Amino acid sequence: MNNMKKINIFVDADACPGAIKDLILEYASHVNIRFIATYNHYSADADQSLWTFIDEGSEAADLYIMNRVYPGDLVITQDIGLASLVLAKGVYAISPRGKEYNQDTIETSLSFRYLYQEERKKGRFHSGPKKASSHDLDAFSKLLTKFLTKNAGKN
Repeated sequence: MNNMKKINIFVDADACPGAIKDLILEYASHVNIRFIATYNHYSADADQSLWTFIDEGSEAADLYIMNRVYPGDLVITQDIGLASLVLAKGVYAISPRGKEYNQDTIETSLSFRYLYQEERKKGRFHSGPKKASSHDLDAFSKLLTKFLTKNAGKN
C-alpha cells in the first residue's frame, strides 16, 4: 500500500511549450496533473480530465493556481511572480526550461524580471520566449524526475 501523499502538479499552460507538456504526461501520469490555461488557448481536443480553461485576465491563471495549491505540490510556470508566491506556501516550483525556483534566489529573479520589463518599455527585447531546446528538455526532465522520485515515490 502506498502511503505517499497524493501529489498535485499545476501547469501554467498558456506559455508552456508542447514538448514540455508531453514530458509531463509521460513522466507524471501517476499523479494528479492540471493544465491551467485561459480560454484563448482553448482546444476542443484537450482532455477535459487534465485541462481547466478559465476566463482571460492578466493574472487569472495565477489566481486559480494560488487558490488550489498546497505544501508539497508542484507548479510548473515561466512566471517568476507566481513562482515567488507559491514558494511562500511551501510549494515546489520549476520553469518549463528546467530552472528550479527557490527561496534563496527568487528575490534576484524578481529583480531581473523588473529590469527586463523596464527595458521592454523602452523598446528593447521585442521577441517572445525562444523555442524549447534539447538542453531545456533535458534540464526540465531531470528536475521533474527529481521531484517525482522524492515526493511521489515514482519516476
